Amino acid sequence: MTTSLTSEATHTECLDTSGLYCPEPIMLLHEKMDDLKTGEILLVIATDPATTRDIPKFCQFLKHSLIKQEEDEQQYRYWIKKV
Repeated sequence: MTTSLTSEATHTECLDTSGLYCPEPIMLLHEKMDDLKTGEILLVIATDPATTRDIPKFCQFLKHSLIKQEEDEQQYRYWIKKV
């Protein structure tokens, strides 16, 4: 499944949370977003299916832009732009 709000998404930083389960991916995401500058894009790689619910809600609550989301059998990928 691919949900794309833009045709291409490049990233400034990458956060690999593979093998971690809720709430760790969101906790690490929160810390990493604090380190980014406005307009920078973070690629988050995850293996926890709960991120399909948690990361969009995180972005909505904190007003960051989820600009692209992809998944396959092995991982979930999210491109998040800091606002």
